[in-house]
Amino acid sequence: MVDAVQIAPADVLANVRVVLVNTSHPGNIGAAARAMKNMGIKHLVLVDPRDYPADKATWRAASAADVLESAVVVNTLAEAVADCGLVLGASARSRTIPWTVYSAREAASKAINTAVNNKVALVFGREDRGLTNDELQQCQIHLNIPTSDEYSSLNLAMAVQVACYEMRMASIDAFVGDQPAPEWDIDYASSEDNERLYQHLEKTMTKAGFYNPEIPKQLPARMRRWLGRSRMDQMEVNIMRGFLAAVERKIDKNLPE
Repeated sequence: MVDAVQIAPADVLANVRVVLVNTSHPGNIGAAARAMKNMGIKHLVLVDPRDYPADKATWRAASAADVLESAVVVNTLAEAVADCGLVLGASARSRTIPWTVYSAREAASKAINTAVNNKVALVFGREDRGLTNDELQQCQIHLNIPTSDEYSSLNLAMAVQVACYEMRMASIDAFVGDQPAPEWDIDYASSEDNERLYQHLEKTMTKAGFYNPEIPKQLPARMRRWLGRSRMDQMEVNIMRGFLAAVERKIDKNLPE
């Protein structure tokens, strides 16, 4: 029997961050900060913003200036999500390789339990073209906001507002009243640890002659999709890397001198 514990929605949302990638207009950064604070999410990470800090961002943030003041600026998406156990990337485009795609509501429902003991990132791309394929491959879940076919374009801050609202509602639905304590005994692997596993796997496949990096085709993306869908915990990643290291030693032992 699992003991019931009191989990406050605010405590869960404290583990959620919004990541804006290469935002071009500082006003959108400020508006996104305001949208976040409305929904109780206060951790903002900016990846290589084109114009920041800027007065326009502060003006558009209004009473959410504290979110901007505590925002972290980094150079790459990998840095922004390195310690996250789950990364959700906003995407409006269909992909050559189908990926796990959920509506904002479905994604929030799946993400909120992870946020009890793990960092969770909501990643949004550039205003004009969103996230690149390489960036989306760093996200385990792709998040889509269903819109009218007649006019599907969403302003960046509007998209942030919708996603943060769904996260807030999911936290209220899941954690109002006594709830069972999380049963998983080990934290999910961080994005940084998953990235090391991807690189280790690619290296081992290359060494085994299974994969040619000069002609990658779709293999790396499909491997990322498979591993991302499995949502491994830290011990499982360590087991996989130990296995790959053993395979590499076996290959090296059989190589001619």
